[in-house]
Amino acid sequence: MDDDGNCFLCANKDFRRSKVCIAGIPYDGTSSNRCGARFAPKAIREASHGIESYSVYQKKSLQGKSVSDMGDIPLPLGDAEFAMGIIKSFVSPIVREKKCFFFGGEHLISLPIVDVLSNEYKNLFVVQFDAHADLRDSWMGEKLSHASVMRRVAEIIGFEHLLQLGIRSGTEEEFKLPQRKQLLCENFSYVDEFIKIIGKNPVYLSIDLDVLDTSVAPGVGTPEPGGRSFIELIETLVKFSSLNVVGCDLVELSPHYDSSGNSSIVAASIVKEVILNLF
Repeated sequence: MDDDGNCFLCANKDFRRSKVCIAGIPYDGTSSNRCGARFAPKAIREASHGIESYSVYQKKSLQGKSVSDMGDIPLPLGDAEFAMGIIKSFVSPIVREKKCFFFGGEHLISLPIVDVLSNEYKNLFVVQFDAHADLRDSWMGEKLSHASVMRRVAEIIGFEHLLQLGIRSGTEEEFKLPQRKQLLCENFSYVDEFIKIIGKNPVYLSIDLDVLDTSVAPGVGTPEPGGRSFIELIETLVKFSSLNVVGCDLVELSPHYDSSGNSSIVAASIVKEVILNLF
């Protein structure tokens, strides 16, 4: 195990020589249920030092991998538009050089990242692992919200480039959106079809921790029963290894709602498996 507690497990390499970059985005200014996702990046890093660097699922280790951890972006607690601008300014130069893994924070942090990546990559796809559709046009009149983030993302990349897995909660309007077509799936059964749709195009993965069942990860901002298991998620992510993954985020961990710390350990384990598999 890595001894540097200020960074994610084994992610203490020099940025200039690294292939993968980690950055925390501690923002939860529009959280509509249980706040606290801004504390997630720190919790994920701390939890990572309680897990092994070796993956028994993939027979690989983070030891020797070229991964750097840039720490957290300083962000205001409110003013979503201002915060999104800061995130874009931070993200823009590093995604041109590195593949990046971002620790949220609430799900709205995906929007400025996708906005930047859409200018860097043509035909960008986004695969969203989530319990919630996040396709509302607005939440209580606010268009910049974690409840409407994928509506804004789809407006940038096109609804046909937004592929959703694990969705089991949303408004009637969200499930009947004509633009959505068939690309919102309540389980992982469409994974192989999605892989064919994406093909060789670049893809960004956005993993909302509440895609997992509440028995696996109760420490999330908006828990929703009936989710996937940890193994199901990892097996599904492994299938994406053949794709051109240009970045990833993990969002909506609200660590203090799980006093056992298990949700943070689950989140850190997902990060490890994704880095080993996709980057």
